[in-house]
Amino acid sequence: MKTKALFLDRDGVINIDKKYVHKIEDFEFCEGIFELCDFFQKQNFLIFIATNQSGIARAYYSEKDFEILSSYMLDEFLKKGIKIEKIYYCPHLENCECRKPKPGMFFKAQKEFNIDFSLSFFIGDNLSDMQAGINAGIKNLFLINENYKDEENYKVCKNLKELLHCLKDKK
Repeated sequence: MKTKALFLDRDGVINIDKKYVHKIEDFEFCEGIFELCDFFQKQNFLIFIATNQSGIARAYYSEKDFEILSSYMLDEFLKKGIKIEKIYYCPHLENCECRKPKPGMFFKAQKEFNIDFSLSFFIGDNLSDMQAGINAGIKNLFLINENYKDEENYKVCKNLKELLHCLKDKK
């Protein structure tokens, strides 16, 4: 049986994007992220994070720093009863296959977890996220960014609470 997945970008979706966040004290969860994940988890979606982390290649922080922060983040989700299945990240600066807008991280998850992209969702906060979702063939794409309007391939919401409200209305 194919798996339904919720993919989340990190900076700007899970946490407030303060540019190259790599310390626990700078990590601030976005309002509504736990409620959103709980909503999907209750519908048997596996939850994944797909994030570009070019700060590693830029030497702003190390892969170890990223791992420490990721461990903290996963623990905070678990405290709320939410399991994040896996974090996929691209530490590169150059144009590689895993760096969004390329779909490499999504294809890796699809292969590892037998994911059906036609049943899956991806929530990001910039156009390269949406392009990555389109390139992967993910059917349900949501852009959290009030500076844009809905497009043919994705819907725009100003924040996670608005997105959750829209999703609950569809049920």
